[in-house]
Amino acid sequence: MSIGQSVATVLKNYAVFRGRASRPEFWWYYLVYVIVTVIIALIDNAIGAGNILIAIFSLALFLPTLAVTIRRLHDSDKRGWWVLIQLIPIVGTIIILIFMISKGTPGDNRFGAPVG
Repeated sequence: MSIGQSVATVLKNYAVFRGRASRPEFWWYYLVYVIVTVIIALIDNAIGAGNILIAIFSLALFLPTLAVTIRRLHDSDKRGWWVLIQLIPIVGTIIILIFMISKGTPGDNRFGAPVG
């Protein structure tokens, strides 16, 4: 899956929390999200907007980012509620990172067929 396809798939499934997301879909989207966030932060800083543009951007992409993270968890046969583990400082972030890096379940699982 290419960068463009990944971002398009995530945005097309804006608030779809069912199904599965492949590692490339998640990581390409996340890479673009981080790059755009840095660019917007630089613009915010240059015009003295007080991070308002970052807030708008983050709010606009909150649901698709949450949805792709939950679908990524589904790919490794984990329930979406595991996303809440990120609320535990440091340890939760490390655990979710390990889940996002891990390979998905080969073949079908309770969340559906594997994605590309």
